[in-house]
Amino acid sequence: MRPAPTSLRLATFVLAIVLLAPTASSQSSLAPQSPSGQSVTPVFEGWYRNADGTYSISFGYLNRNGAEQMQVPIGDGNFIAPGLPNQGQPTAFAPRRQWGVFAVVVPADFGNKSVVWTLKDRGQTFAIPGSLKPDWEIDAVQGEASADNTPPMLRFSSTGAEGRGPLGVTVGPLRATVGKPVELTVEVVDDGKTKAPVDLTWFAHQGPGDVVFGTVTNRLTPTGGTGRTTATFAQAGEYVIRVRANDSNVMTAGHAQCCWTNSFVKVAVTP
Repeated sequence: MRPAPTSLRLATFVLAIVLLAPTASSQSSLAPQSPSGQSVTPVFEGWYRNADGTYSISFGYLNRNGAEQMQVPIGDGNFIAPGLPNQGQPTAFAPRRQWGVFAVVVPADFGNKSVVWTLKDRGQTFAIPGSLKPDWEIDAVQGEASADNTPPMLRFSSTGAEGRGPLGVTVGPLRATVGKPVELTVEVVDDGKTKAPVDLTWFAHQGPGDVVFGTVTNRLTPTGGTGRTTATFAQAGEYVIRVRANDSNVMTAGHAQCCWTNSFVKVAVTP
């Protein structure tokens, strides 16, 4: 039997999370969107194969707020198990649905085990397992079947490591000082098959304080280019900045993860 479309399976999965949460109300998910005061839920997006035989398990999230960016620090309220509590998940949550925000790499012999991302916020607990179940395999990272499209490739220098898909590459740490902008640069190469501009969007991903970007989005040509912004940090600490390169005009293809790549910059900020 042919598996249900990914979008349908994902919608069903998210709804089940909301309904089964210990203190969640089934009514709250159907209510008009509120700008603040709502919870955030982790989402298992699927998995894909890596060239070295390992697998990447992709996660995103649903921040039910229309405007509020939530903060949930790594610890008892935000952890992944088994393994280290911090496996690259965000601590800063932008409003609304965010697809394929990061990935957890598991070994070639992972089998039928699961990794679980747990979030506790606003009095609710959500524990979402990610696995290698066949119905959840993502093939779009290697090439989306209907459009023969691959996500953009990102690197932080002409000789640096390259990444494609939710996991991308991670560099750093860069050094910065509170209140002083630090420049961030990334190179993008795309196949141009969608003929759409490549949009780069910069996000605060982890860190103890607010981050202000000089430019939130860079629009590049359909074959890529160089994206630049500045980031200014409100307080000292260890941060991670995420940059997403998307070669689709819309994010409605989010369930297929055909169209974008994340990459990450660690920044150490001193007083």
